[in-house]
Amino acid sequence: MTAVQQPASRPAAGRPRRVPFPVVDEVARHCLQEEEPETVHIEVHLPGLPDRERLREAFVEALRRHPRILMREAAGRWYRRRYEWELTDAPDVPVVSFPPAGPDALKHARVRALAEAPPLSQSPPVRLEMVADPEVAGGSVLFLTINHTALDGPACLRVLATAAEAYGGRDNSPAAPPVRTESAAAAPVGMPSSWSPPAHVAAGSPEPSPGNGMLVADLPVPRRDKGVPYTVNDQLMVATALMIAHWNREHGKAPRPMRITMPVDDRPRDAGMPIGNGTRLVEVPFAAAELDASRIEELLRLTSERTRALKSLSRPQLGHGATLLTAPVVPVAWRAAVTRGLRKAVGPWTSTTLLSNIGRIPYPLDFGDAGRANAVWFSAPARIPRGLTVTTASTAGRLHVAFRWSKTLLGSGDGAHLRDLFEHYLHATEPGREAS
Repeated sequence: MTAVQQPASRPAAGRPRRVPFPVVDEVARHCLQEEEPETVHIEVHLPGLPDRERLREAFVEALRRHPRILMREAAGRWYRRRYEWELTDAPDVPVVSFPPAGPDALKHARVRALAEAPPLSQSPPVRLEMVADPEVAGGSVLFLTINHTALDGPACLRVLATAAEAYGGRDNSPAAPPVRTESAAAAPVGMPSSWSPPAHVAAGSPEPSPGNGMLVADLPVPRRDKGVPYTVNDQLMVATALMIAHWNREHGKAPRPMRITMPVDDRPRDAGMPIGNGTRLVEVPFAAAELDASRIEELLRLTSERTRALKSLSRPQLGHGATLLTAPVVPVAWRAAVTRGLRKAVGPWTSTTLLSNIGRIPYPLDFGDAGRANAVWFSAPARIPRGLTVTTASTAGRLHVAFRWSKTLLGSGDGAHLRDLFEHYLHATEPGREAS
């Protein structure tokens, strides 16, 4: 995996240090759309209310401790061969804000997180809001909105954990990752053919305005029998695939193979975690005949074999094609035009959806007098042709799921129905349950 490294010291001449865009950043920069901003949203629910000034100081201190986040896009001539990040000593603009309280404060904050990407021209491309939680007396919600061209959710969560430590003065080191037993020599895994375009989510009741919609759910973490080969991630993958297969049947679409994109993050979670877009993407394939809710145990086993095999592969973050496409041999403006054209041309071959499972939140996110986080939601962009993403994380023994969709494909009622289907099939992956 290509990791984004922390910067060295500033050049002696005083000119801000510049870092070329990595492959993921460049491809995202080429494909920006004003109608559907590429934002990642993180919301952290706390039982108490942090002091405003201390929170502001703690977050700015966290940015200083992770200087790779303090960056903006450097200006350049049209014929330049690379985009570059310009690293700064301090934020260009205030990064922490406190919108007015009110019964709809949470709703409005979610809308802003999906609709307003922090500009790349100002350092850092991330914003933090704190709103009072209208559903919990004395509680609060922290909203991080991230420009995905520059950063991903796990990196910004690491920065927020540092802010929690600076605010509360308590250790926010990550918990040890779970120990997984892998076989010494795994047998080759068969994968369905990828020589045909995959299924895409059938259109529901689109809304007249562009952009993304979102719905969040709080569910129990699905149970598993001890010793089974599959993980919670595999259960989530199966539930997502069956959810979409069910939805498409309801909307008159013939069964087709699916491919579900899954981010894999191999970075350490400690204070030295590389900050940037550090995940690599793999695609988990399913044949149409495999998506049978009456054979969930078999589907879980197949999914487990495939996800393990795909995670073990060594490949560039976006594949070898993206590495070639971003080679700085011609002006970056020319590469941008080619990338946008290719994105449109390969739309029918784009994966069915993206399932991003953050897993168990590794940090306490202990904000001292404001308490520890009791819920954390993430959401990833959901532009067409996928039009739907599912992002999951677990905190305090609960599974927090965000469904995010393109409004040109689905409406809020569609999102609620997809949530119900997901919950149904997730329960069906538990031992002793059956799917109808």
